[in-house]
Amino acid sequence: METESPEAGARAGDPIALARLLVGIPSVNPVLEKGGAGEAAMAECCAHLLEAWGFDVRIVEIEPRRPNVVARLDGTGPTLLLNGHLDTVGVEGMTVEPFAGSLEGGRLWGRGACDMKGGIAALLSAAHRLSAAGPRPGITVALTADEEHASVGMAALVADDEVGLADFAIVCEPTGLSVMPAHKGFVWMEVEFRGRAAHGSRPDTGIDAIRHAGLYLAALDAHAAELVRRPPHPLLGHGSFHAGTIHGGTAESVYPDRCTLLLERRTLPDETPEQVVVDFTAVLDRVRGAEPSVSATLRMTLARPGTAVPAEGVLVEGLRAAAVAEDAPASVEGMTAWVDAAFLNEAGVPAVCYGPGSIEQAHTADEWIDVEEISVCARVLERFARSLVPPEALPSAS
Repeated sequence: METESPEAGARAGDPIALARLLVGIPSVNPVLEKGGAGEAAMAECCAHLLEAWGFDVRIVEIEPRRPNVVARLDGTGPTLLLNGHLDTVGVEGMTVEPFAGSLEGGRLWGRGACDMKGGIAALLSAAHRLSAAGPRPGITVALTADEEHASVGMAALVADDEVGLADFAIVCEPTGLSVMPAHKGFVWMEVEFRGRAAHGSRPDTGIDAIRHAGLYLAALDAHAAELVRRPPHPLLGHGSFHAGTIHGGTAESVYPDRCTLLLERRTLPDETPEQVVVDFTAVLDRVRGAEPSVSATLRMTLARPGTAVPAEGVLVEGLRAAAVAEDAPASVEGMTAWVDAAFLNEAGVPAVCYGPGSIEQAHTADEWIDVEEISVCARVLERFARSLVPPEALPSAS
């Protein structure tokens, strides 16, 4: 097991040392777990490193002790934005020490190792190399707060006029080193069913709100089949939905007068939240038509769009070429999870996901990441960034 302190290696831009250092800084999102440290210490650490490497750094407090870090370095040609989020989910129930930064068997263990301090380490290492020598484009490093909850950090970032200066963006979420130019969105809906409370022996006066919720769920099976019949997205397949939670009733012997059902619909880039609500309302209307005693209301509580950038173009093809040059995987896949890249795409900054680690390890009780992937990712990011420099700006061959 590795025990040497990672600070010196991190200052020198070593990707594995950076990852170990960052995992050792608690940054649990305080909205998700009581007592969570938040992002302030992570932001301060990253800002100090970037300042030492010559970046112009701003720490922007989005909420108390919940900052973003925005760092800029001049270059030639377009500007590349490298993004990661500073927060993690909670640590309750973990089976490994959350913040030890233990390195064993080629894996780094701890909360955030995969999601996404390994990705931040890779982009910081690339930023260090780009700052040290050689031709480079403009570089913006944007590290944001609160991705694991409401993305208030990314929302504030894209509202910052300076972000419009970026021409391309890479979000270093765990993709297993696949280039992911498309990801699904989601729509959350609450359906409240109203019945009539009565003694369990009085079916003549009671109306069972839980049963009505069950009728609605059963009716949605036909809608699920319809989604599969629709043309699939080439990278993301079909949209889907599931019931997230259901709450209702007070006791076994009482007809329930309330039942609340929370649904999540995962959407494709060309699907709108408004159409999703129309579809689910239509199914509810059919249930009302078959069962006149059904009384229910449906409302959307949150929506995030699915987005995609063309698979043909500088961003995707350039990343793939850089990966091939580093003997790394160069596959193009879709990301089923929603990510902050959506905000960037909607703000007019084409963004893809590319980073080390498997999404299957994110948020797990024994979270880990293959450290070799961190190193490979750093090299690919550096190579891709340098490829953006216009040929006429490169030093002449001797």
